[in-house]
Amino acid sequence: MTEPDLGWALGTLLRAYRESLPPTMGEFPHGVRGYQTLCEVVSRQQPSQLALANRLGIDPTVMTYLIDDLVAADLVERRPNPADRRQRQIIATAGGREAIATLCGQVTAAEAVVLAALDEKERLDFRRLLLKAACGHADNSTDGCEAGHPDA
Repeated sequence: MTEPDLGWALGTLLRAYRESLPPTMGEFPHGVRGYQTLCEVVSRQQPSQLALANRLGIDPTVMTYLIDDLVAADLVERRPNPADRRQRQIIATAGGREAIATLCGQVTAAEAVVLAALDEKERLDFRRLLLKAACGHADNSTDGCEAGHPDA
């Protein structure tokens, strides 16, 4: 007997996740990608655009447009980095923090649907193990794996 296909399982869950989240995003700028970016901004210490792009695996040019749209929606703002004036920090506005608080509940509900075959303890174990596996492949410059991502 062969081992179950991990690729099939991950692909199936990823498709279910991708299908369940867009309806919760409504008109949020850039949908799930914009939500994930804003989550990083809210949960990290004032990241730069480049740090966000690297952390999320988004092309830096695309990240510029994404941040432009989040700024236009008054969800984030760019501020000069006091340690390096050439760099801009991305800071969540009060509206951005409020938007994340609202969307987090909706995303959690969508994730519960995706993981409905698991009981609560299994969901927690799955998330913990998935984060551990992902951190084994993450860029070492990211800090989410050292401390554990707050959404894990």
